[in-house]
Amino acid sequence: MAQNRRRVGAGARERGPGAGRGARRHRYSRRVRTRRRLVLILAFGICALAAAYAAGSGGSRAAPPARAKVTSAARFAAARAAAAPHLVVTAPRTTSPAWTVVAEVRGRPAAWIAQRSGVTFMRFDQSLVHLTLHAGSTDGGVAGWTYGDQISRREIHLVLAAFNGGFRLTYTDVGFSSGGHVAVALKPGLASIVTYTDGTSNIGSWGNGVPTARKSVFSVLQNQRLLVDRGAPAATVTTCVLVCWGHTIQALTTVARSGLGITGSGQLVWAAGEQLSPAALAAALISAGAVRAIELDINPDWVAGYLYVHHRTGPVAVPVVPGQHGIAGELLAPYSRDFLAVVAN
Repeated sequence: MAQNRRRVGAGARERGPGAGRGARRHRYSRRVRTRRRLVLILAFGICALAAAYAAGSGGSRAAPPARAKVTSAARFAAARAAAAPHLVVTAPRTTSPAWTVVAEVRGRPAAWIAQRSGVTFMRFDQSLVHLTLHAGSTDGGVAGWTYGDQISRREIHLVLAAFNGGFRLTYTDVGFSSGGHVAVALKPGLASIVTYTDGTSNIGSWGNGVPTARKSVFSVLQNQRLLVDRGAPAATVTTCVLVCWGHTIQALTTVARSGLGITGSGQLVWAAGEQLSPAALAAALISAGAVRAIELDINPDWVAGYLYVHHRTGPVAVPVVPGQHGIAGELLAPYSRDFLAVVAN
């Protein structure tokens, strides 16, 4: 019994220390594995949080707010344009050398005015406006024209500006046609204001630049040769003033003159002044960006431009050239000479 007890005790002692160390090692290993799992779980969680933060701050989720902002701005602009009056014309109290907006079409700037060195400029955006060529009651006659000797009913609430046309139709170097009706046959090489049926206009030498083959012509006003071509004045602006650029009252070289040019971007620029030579008119149009230009009428009685401020009772004409003699009826009543109106699309 005692021996057995000793053996049991010895066995117990043998198992005790050995079993205790094994248990401790087992518990230690389990704690290590648990810690490793916790570390892996924590690391995975941190990576997941970092990825979520990156996606929320700089990843693909950042794009939708930006798109929403652009869409909102576009919607606001569209709503503003829809709510804006079709045409608003505001004549400035004073005119400066800088371009000043004088007309808006559907809330967008469509016409500007400026005055520099005795020249008045009006500039027009052809994406918002178009030209209409009017025949005069004498020059062209009153019959057969889509646009006759005064601003018509179809234009009256959309007209924003108008100005004189070219020389009298009895002059040698002119041509005039509109809506399929011809007053004076068109001639090759003459400077031409060509308006197409799509409402756009261009200026160039007839048969050499205009008309564009892919477009249908609605009207053409021809007057002499190009005053400006490829951004440069004609060679004769100083050497052939009266013969090449029109006879003047008392044979003066500096008189009231007007012209129309087109810029490289397709905007139209009208320029006029009471004391201009052909060279000064050409230089003025070039300074306003014209790459091609035509001289229109000259002499005080026939150079005039107007803005039309609209009221409930109808448009009121505002002269734009300081000192201009003006046209009786301001192109709202029958006029004997041809002229050009600028009308909102």
